[in-house]
Amino acid sequence: MKPFRYYFLTYFKRVPSAWLLLTQLSILISLPLLNDSFDGQVVSWVLGMVALMMVALVIRNSPIFTKTGMGLVFISLSLSAWAFISGRSELFALAHIFEAAAYFYAAAGMVMYMFKDHEVSRDELFAVAAVFTLLVWGFAFLFSVCQQWYPQSFIAFQNADSPRSWLELLFLSFAILSGVGMTDILPISPPARVLAAIEMFAGVMYLTMVVTRLLGMVASHKVKR
Repeated sequence: MKPFRYYFLTYFKRVPSAWLLLTQLSILISLPLLNDSFDGQVVSWVLGMVALMMVALVIRNSPIFTKTGMGLVFISLSLSAWAFISGRSELFALAHIFEAAAYFYAAAGMVMYMFKDHEVSRDELFAVAAVFTLLVWGFAFLFSVCQQWYPQSFIAFQNADSPRSWLELLFLSFAILSGVGMTDILPISPPARVLAAIEMFAGVMYLTMVVTRLLGMVASHKVKR
């Protein structure tokens, strides 16, 4: 009987984007269940490390697999572990910068993967959603850095003067990237507003690019038939 690792690697190679998307959504769903206790922080950190390792596997299977991508993931893992153990806030900011870079790097690789041919595979369909989550997480990390460097960069209707939680920053990132605008959190400092504007631009361009690509492939398929 073949080991579990064999079946996992076999299915992962078939649809790596689906596994990454499942990991990201699982982390999102679990966030409300975690609290500010030490155990909750440990679980949250472990989930973040799992996500980074999934990002590393996706980068490994992307067209831009280089030492740069793997280096970003390795530095992110190291800095995050060091920051969590030492509790130094400046290390968390530095770790989040590298984590954002790793997520954006993986997103770029997956976009290249989706656009490298004229056929849509099952994994490429999952990649469309997975890239969206990578961008959301990447900008949320940048929001976190902005909040640490520029306190009170984000305000909300409740506890306006308190730092925004990770879930709140993720929620803001989802709202901005999707363009729905449904959020009670507002960026008020100049750096925060610049980041929000860049994410708005990235969201519009990504959705436009994906829709145009899919429509073009459908039209091309009909012409060939």
